[in-house]
Amino acid sequence: MATTSEVEGRLSGVDAAVVLCGHTHLAREMRLADGRLVVNPGSVGLPAYEEAQPHLRRNEAGSPHARYAIVEKQSGCWRTQFLSIAYDWENEALLAESRERFDWARALRTGCG
Repeated sequence: MATTSEVEGRLSGVDAAVVLCGHTHLAREMRLADGRLVVNPGSVGLPAYEEAQPHLRRNEAGSPHARYAIVEKQSGCWRTQFLSIAYDWENEALLAESRERFDWARALRTGCG
């Protein structure tokens, strides 16, 4: 997971009050020193995964629920509400198994890798 200084470096030159991110599949919010809000809403359908490139890492949400976020401006300040909902993850796990993605099936059922 990126540190605040890493995120600030990546966003150098980006002039936006709110920056939405993805890829890690983990819900997270970070307020930078200059007031910008950085939000990763989480994963709608793959709550855990393992990746070997560019280096080995594992991300786990810890539950199979689909996650999303609502970002709203309230009283002049951006606020994030993280939400999670149940869906038919067993059906998706069976589909993953039918495609021999047993790692994804486990992740879909448990939110763990």
